[in-house]
Amino acid sequence: MAWFLLILGGLFEVGFTTSLRFVDGFRNLPWTAAFLASVTLSMLLLERAAREIPMGTAYAVWGGIGAIGTVAVGMLFFDEPSTTIRLLLILVVVAAIAGLKLTA
Repeated sequence: MAWFLLILGGLFEVGFTTSLRFVDGFRNLPWTAAFLASVTLSMLLLERAAREIPMGTAYAVWGGIGAIGTVAVGMLFFDEPSTTIRLLLILVVVAAIAGLKLTA
């Protein structure tokens, strides 16, 4: 269950980084509310998961999911470059996350 909560928390991290793009100095209230809700849920889920998963591992996995997800959202929805080197580097992050999970 802790790993499920951690993955869900990482997905909410993608939500808050994506929302951050639209908050417009926190003047856009719907996007600001989405940002605040996402960051709160993400942190709560990270804290809950870290009760059973070592904190270093939990934080690395949570951050990795957020980073990979945010890069993917940028590529898919915001025309950010999807070069071969960027895709290879994402695979390196995925491999590192998998390694951390396997050794936790």
